[in-house]
Amino acid sequence: MRAEHLRNIAIIAHVDHGKTTLVDKLLRATDAFRANQQVEDRILDSNDQERERGITILAKNISIEYKGIKINVIDTPGHADFGGEVERVLKMADGALLLVDAFEGPMPQTRFVLRHAIAAGLSIMIVVNKIDRPGANPEGAYDACLDLMADLGATDEQLEFAMEHVVYASAMNGFARLDPADDNDNMYPLLDMIVDELPAPEVDLDAPVAMQVVTVDHSSYVGRIGIGRVYSGTLRTGDTILVVKNDGSRKNATVKQLFTFDYLGRTECDKIEAGDIGAVVGVDGTDIGDVYTDPENPVELDPIEIDPPTLSIVFEASTSPLVGRDGDIVGGRQLKERLMQERENNVTMRIEETPDKTGVEVSGRGILHLSVLMETMRREGFEFQVGRPRVLFKKDENGQMQEPVEQAVVECPDEYAGKVIEVFGNAGGTMTSMQAGSTVTHLEFEIPTRGIMGLKNRILNVSHGDAVFYHTFLKYGPYAGELGVRSNGAMISMTTEKAVAYALGTLQERGTLFVSPGDECYEGMLVGERSKPGDMVVNIARTKNLGNQRSSTADIAVQLTPPRRFSLEEALEYIADDELVEITPKNIRLRKRLLNAIDRKKAAARAKQQA
Repeated sequence: MRAEHLRNIAIIAHVDHGKTTLVDKLLRATDAFRANQQVEDRILDSNDQERERGITILAKNISIEYKGIKINVIDTPGHADFGGEVERVLKMADGALLLVDAFEGPMPQTRFVLRHAIAAGLSIMIVVNKIDRPGANPEGAYDACLDLMADLGATDEQLEFAMEHVVYASAMNGFARLDPADDNDNMYPLLDMIVDELPAPEVDLDAPVAMQVVTVDHSSYVGRIGIGRVYSGTLRTGDTILVVKNDGSRKNATVKQLFTFDYLGRTECDKIEAGDIGAVVGVDGTDIGDVYTDPENPVELDPIEIDPPTLSIVFEASTSPLVGRDGDIVGGRQLKERLMQERENNVTMRIEETPDKTGVEVSGRGILHLSVLMETMRREGFEFQVGRPRVLFKKDENGQMQEPVEQAVVECPDEYAGKVIEVFGNAGGTMTSMQAGSTVTHLEFEIPTRGIMGLKNRILNVSHGDAVFYHTFLKYGPYAGELGVRSNGAMISMTTEKAVAYALGTLQERGTLFVSPGDECYEGMLVGERSKPGDMVVNIARTKNLGNQRSSTADIAVQLTPPRRFSLEEALEYIADDELVEITPKNIRLRKRLLNAIDRKKAAARAKQQA
């Protein structure tokens, strides 16, 4: 039978095509807020970083009620680094809203999330968003979605459903229409189509209970909370359940509390029936993929595999001469405790202490995935340092080295296509597709994850900032051999002093500066990049020698080019193996691992002898 009072839908789309804004308007249309309540835009992006970056990092669960039907809405991340979230949460849904920008049409991440929705067998409704955007082509975007679904192997039933169920919307302006020419200014056509056309969950209330955990929340009061969909039976408070782990191990547990989703919050309840999505308290150490079932008549469900990490970074206590200037938390013990706490809360990362106990190795799905944690910690007052991201290799059944390979997509003006292809060739990439449009060329590559690091800046440089670049994990492939590292050398400070304009004026002729006059610098800190290979030790505090004929005020003011400032992701991609990123609440600095120039020479000589 079908639970006609329920609908479980996921919203999937490319980054920045309006998923979270659409959910905002659905909440408003179903009276989720009081008439006088002040509500921020993109309410689901509750995390500060989600708001600032304009991306969804964690999948969110909410519910709305319309015409007496409860609609569980799952807002999924669109960024590749959080793709593991997308794959798992789609298991809770019966249908999906595929949101696509009327101007841009399907983009690389659209393909990524749509592939998973098709594989999960979901009924897919197309929502063409931003139809009021200048240059929008709603019909063209709709046709491109159908073509993409066909390319990705959608069934005839899925294609027919998508052809018959399309809505044209402007989430920003709060309207959804069955025809772009309509003039209604509300979301009701979309809500009507969801409750009338998307399938209700198929359930068996009399079967033994079965629920699978797809997301794990954490509370400092009750520990881990398992969130998932009940597939059969009814789960009640006080029940003794059998917990079946991904590895097949089993244990009994007692359900202490149950919650269902109610608009933006959770409501405690006595039972959760099949078809609904809820949260369970009482299972110690619960993990993604755990099945909660009847001890007497256990139900088997397919295990959920968490995507393996592809990159790792070692976190260490800061050894900078400026340590403690910006942050309150600088000790190695506090750093380890914070990361071990993260291990409890964040099951998508692998966090382990290094064998020599000098740091903690954190492994994740990509630079963005790892930098979100670093940004969170620096905002909490931590100062620490991290090394260069290291790609995680593995061996196949024949003992051959395998490394992660990404699918990279670049869209750039036609005149820059040749330079973009050259950049990828130098980074170990192989072009798999090239489609030349009237003004824009669409390029697709397969490239080792090692080659991706630092690539975005090079592509933006050769395209004069006009290229759009995306990449997603594709597979593990054969080791591609040595890839080119940063070709230019660094300018390294020889003293611990503030930078002086006169010194920087002479240095900027030798390359690109990272610091401004008055910036605190220290011995071993990277203050710029040379225009040639090979590192250079420089004096950033040098002043002009004054004779008795001239005064300092007689000199024309030094004209300095603004320095290059790094974001956290850019800094991690930029550094070499012998360098570190120092992260504080106020600063991101690049430095050599060995601060003293003599120590670096000795280490280089030892490495040469061992080689």
